[in-house]
Formats: sequence, structure tokens, C-alpha cells
Amino acid sequence: MKKITIIGGCGHVGLPLGLAFASKGNLVHLLDINQRAVELINMKKLPFKEEGAQELLDRHVGRELKATMDPEILKSQDVVVFVTGTPVDEHHNPRIQDVVKVIDIYAKYLNPNQLIILRSTLFPGVLELTQELLKRKMGITKVAFCPERIVQGKGIEEISQLPQLVSGMTPEAEQEAADLFSTLTSKVIPLSPTEAEIAKLMTNSWRYLEFAIANQFYMMVEAQGLDFHKIYRAIREDYPRAQHYARPGLAAGPCLFKDTMQLSAFHNNNFFLGQSAMLVNEGLPGFLVHRLEQKMGSLKGKKIALLGMTFKANNDDTRESLSFKVKKLLEFKMTHVMCSDPYLPETLSLSEALENADGVILGVPHREYLELKISRPFVDCWGVWT
Repeated sequence: MKKITIIGGCGHVGLPLGLAFASKGNLVHLLDINQRAVELINMKKLPFKEEGAQELLDRHVGRELKATMDPEILKSQDVVVFVTGTPVDEHHNPRIQDVVKVIDIYAKYLNPNQLIILRSTLFPGVLELTQELLKRKMGITKVAFCPERIVQGKGIEEISQLPQLVSGMTPEAEQEAADLFSTLTSKVIPLSPTEAEIAKLMTNSWRYLEFAIANQFYMMVEAQGLDFHKIYRAIREDYPRAQHYARPGLAAGPCLFKDTMQLSAFHNNNFFLGQSAMLVNEGLPGFLVHRLEQKMGSLKGKKIALLGMTFKANNDDTRESLSFKVKKLLEFKMTHVMCSDPYLPETLSLSEALENADGVILGVPHREYLELKISRPFVDCWGVWT
């Protein structure tokens, strides 16, 4: 049994990990500055959708798991996990100091015997900076990077199913981190710190490129008046080499774009495939609006239903959702945009959005939309209604 505190533990990365550790009998504290999230978790309520989390929350809160805003708890822990990732600025450069600043804030509560694990995306070299900071301030040398690779909303399931990449600044740190994560998953893969940092960036950049290829083909084919999804189905049918061909769609969320830009920065901004992928994926919202305009003529004064405002299907997470970019582009066309999402109670109901709509754009293919029969002009890059 370990005493583990996860800093940023009430978020999308920290909470699934905390629940997983608690389910193995560890004493886990979720340390967070979000008071509302802390209160909800201690009341056994989820602050966001996470499959399988409610059962674990009911079982472990008040026993193996507790949320807190008090950093003093860090002083008595065996393991401290930071889930602060490296963001990018308005020029798509990594904001390394944001990560260092968070670690610096909590450093005074740590002690030399603890294992410190960084969990979210790191720009190559940040783990080394972290160890230098912690060693200078607190004499800490056991610093590891164990990047998460879970799909948001399915973290509980995937933490146990996926291999865990593990790296440490010392052999002792790597071994302790490997031993800890071996209690959660059957396979641990050791890497050097820089290898692990790059592996995380490559994982998300690869996915972003996959979406860009599908989106580029979609725009090329549809611009010629052809049915992309008819061709898509044809090339995949009973053809094994096309089974993993990604579907087109709004490629968004807090990681894919950001990590692709970080990988580009790592390579002195010579990651031309990554830059091209950004232009394609970020250009898709404009293409969708243009396609609807082609079908309807001028959009000025028209009522357009925009269905789905989250960044992925069947979830309530709106971080970096490109549906909001679609909304802005429609508003620039002087349209009245009626946003609806079954997972966002502040939006219109589906019936309200569709009742008086002149046209429809499918932003996210939530399960609630799959059987809809749309009787007015629409644009659906996902291929749900074709």
C-alpha cells in the first residue's frame, strides 16, 4: 500500500488514475484548486463523464480516496504525481515555464524520499529541468515520467488495458515507477526520459495526421460534387489494408493539435506534415460552412442548427472543440445559430434546434443523432446521415 497524492487530481487525467490506484488498496488524495470539483468528488459525484468511474467513486471515496485543496498533505506521501502538461502559446511554441511554475509552487511541501511522477505531455527536456529544480530546492532525485495515453472518457478501462511507458531520471526512480504501474497494468515499457517525452508527442501527432488525411480527402472529393462516404465505404469493404482508415471529422480536443505543434517546435518548426495537418484540420470548419452555403445559397438571416458542441462524441468535454469555430464562421455569415448538445444542458434541446432550422450542420456524431432523418439542407462530414 502506497500513500499517493495526484496534483490536479480532479481532472480528466488525474481522476481515472486516482481511482485506479485506490482500487488497488492505495491511500489516494486528489489535490486540486478547483473547489467545486473537490466538493463533488467528496460527495461521490463525478465532475464530468467518465465511463466506469461512478462505481469506483461510490466504493472508495471516504475510504481509500479523498479530494482536497490542502497542499500540506504532500508532506506525508510516498508518491506525488503531477498531471500538469506543457501547453503551447499563441505562436504554437511550448510554454515550458508553465510546468516549471506549478512544480515550483508545490516543491516546498515535498521531501527527498518521495517518488515524483510527471504524467501529462512534456516537451523534451522538461523532465530534466524538473529534476534539477527539485534536487536544488528539496534534494529530490527520484523523478519519473510516465505519460498517459488514455482516450478521454475511457481512462478507467484503458489504464489497465494499455501498456505503460515508464522513464526515470535515475534507475531507482524508473524501477519504483515501473513497480507502481505494474500493479495497474500487465505490461510496462521502459524508455529514457527524452524517448518517453517524444513518444507521447508522436502518439498524438500520428492520430492528428490520420484525421488530416481523411479530412483532406473528404474536402477534395466533396468539392468536386462527389459522395466521399460512398467511396469511403467502397474502399474499406472486404479490403484489410483500409480497415484502419480514419473517418473525416472535426479533429479537436486538448491534446492532438497541441502536441503536434510541440513536436514541430522540437524539430525547429520543420515538421511540415504536422503543419500541413494543422492547416487541413483547422480549415475543415470553414469548408463545412461553405458547403452548406453552396446548398442553401446565402446564409444571411437563415437559422442554422449546429448539433454537437463537445470535442468528441458521447461526452461532455468542450475543450478546444471546433464546433465553436463553426459557430463563429456561421455568425460571420450573419446567420442565427442554434446550438444543441444532449450533454450540455445550457444548449437548446434537439427539438428546439431543429423545429425552425433552415439548415443543419452536424458538429459531433453523438449517439442521439445517429437515427435522425434530416429533411432540410445539411452538412455531415462524419457520414452519419448519408
